[in-house]
Amino acid sequence: MDNQGRGQHARVLASLGPAITAGEYPPGTVLRTDQLEERFDVSRTVVREVVRVLESMHLVESRRRVGVTVRPADEWDVFDPQVIRWRLAGADRPRQLRSLTALRSAIEPAAAALAAEHATPEQCAELTEHALNMVATSRGQQLPAYLIHDIAFHRVILKSSGNEMFARLGDVVAEVLTGRTEHQVMFSDPDPEAVTLHVRVAEAVRARDAALAEAYTREITVGALRELDILAP
Repeated sequence: MDNQGRGQHARVLASLGPAITAGEYPPGTVLRTDQLEERFDVSRTVVREVVRVLESMHLVESRRRVGVTVRPADEWDVFDPQVIRWRLAGADRPRQLRSLTALRSAIEPAAAALAAEHATPEQCAELTEHALNMVATSRGQQLPAYLIHDIAFHRVILKSSGNEMFARLGDVVAEVLTGRTEHQVMFSDPDPEAVTLHVRVAEAVRARDAALAEAYTREITVGALRELDILAP
């Protein structure tokens, strides 16, 4: 696919994906290829490529003599970062954020405990660096800069757990943190207590104290849920 085709592909996907996840096309809706070609003024090849991507996310299914059918929400690949991004951009954002934050509450404390046992000296140094950079960017409404280090911190926690399943959730957590920032479901400056807790997690991991690392991480996720009760009730 040439540059023009890739641009058209991205444009159609950026329109259809969010529309499906927002419920504009209810489950069972049949999307006809010829109508999509006409609506977006693109070739059949572009439409087919977009449909393949949507199929890989389990948002739609193609059947001969039926067409492209929108699948029920409970069949979607809800861990796909793109699907998460689209859902966070829609009206169902508060429920989606709460669901994802509950997932973090279940996974990240356990990952932090494992990180205290398995993290390499280099990973411990990374955690400390990102925690200190979070402190440095936590004042003066520097949320974009803070977000970079926040995402990196949690990626290191998940990866250094030594559990490949936890590590694969790095993109999911990144989308949650990004969505909170981009959609202003955060205070203009991060909660100082939460910032301090990240530093304590880094210290606990470096000290090989699994119980403290788990407890401090649990406090972080509980605090995130409290923020949602205030900012996205």
